[in-house]
Amino acid sequence: MTEDNIERVLSVLRRVEGLADVTPETASVQRLGGLTNLVYRVETGERSVIVRIPGDGTEEYIDRAVEIHNTKVAAKTGVAPRVLWDDAASGNLVCDCVEGIVTMTPDLFHSRSGAPARAGAALRQLHDAGEPFKFRFELFSMIDDYLKVLSTKDTELPEGYAGVVAEAEPIKKLLADKPGALVPSQCDPLCENFLDDGVRMWIVDFEYSGMNDPLWDLGDLSVEAGLTDAQDLEMLTAYFGKAPTDEQIGRTVIYKAMCDLLWTLWGLIQHADDNPAEDFWAYAINRFERCKALMTDPAFADHVEAVRRG
Repeated sequence: MTEDNIERVLSVLRRVEGLADVTPETASVQRLGGLTNLVYRVETGERSVIVRIPGDGTEEYIDRAVEIHNTKVAAKTGVAPRVLWDDAASGNLVCDCVEGIVTMTPDLFHSRSGAPARAGAALRQLHDAGEPFKFRFELFSMIDDYLKVLSTKDTELPEGYAGVVAEAEPIKKLLADKPGALVPSQCDPLCENFLDDGVRMWIVDFEYSGMNDPLWDLGDLSVEAGLTDAQDLEMLTAYFGKAPTDEQIGRTVIYKAMCDLLWTLWGLIQHADDNPAEDFWAYAINRFERCKALMTDPAFADHVEAVRRG
């Protein structure tokens, strides 16, 4: 942490009521993880908060006013930390820090007993929010939008990507004919966006959030965490309060494939923007190959048919 970085964080923090006088001498600033943004934990006295500063270029594909609105709605449900200060113009955000938790990873979803069930319960808590989110998360429109962004950048699509998009056309029609209910959804449920204390989970990061079919969140989380079929069942049972139907399982599996189709493009945008957080070309290729493998699995057609039957 350089002095300039610390001052940048504290200049945001000083906007919070009661913290106008914070200085480098009275605060401890720690950089946390984050693929596209700058995220810091700041401790001052007996108080700990999280400061989020948007990454360069993210304004191309993230509406910060929508994100902040949705974050506040999620906080009202108790599943997300309270927002202490925000600025839609810059996207700067300050939230309470949740104590006594671990930030989840794929390994932790497998090693912490009951983690899939706690995640399912947390997603249900979010989806039951009484106030709608702004923005409608529309999978195929977002694919088109990301393709437009990529057309302005010096990068290429993985070989065969256009063909897989074409093969997804029947699924696009099926989801249009058999739409799920629209609920406030996180829409980008990376494992690291779940905070667990062993009893309950919190959900953070609502950059891509919007009204969506709830099973997108569950299917996407299953992919991110690498959940087994048994863990999927645990998560879905906790979410629904009973064993899921074939249609609900089928819709979840469809979204497993479709989320990889979408996030392949997101990874390519990060690669084109020279985001140093990780090897985003490899990230995109891995997601694309996983999508193709799932869509060509003989069981995939059965899941599609289960959704068609309803």
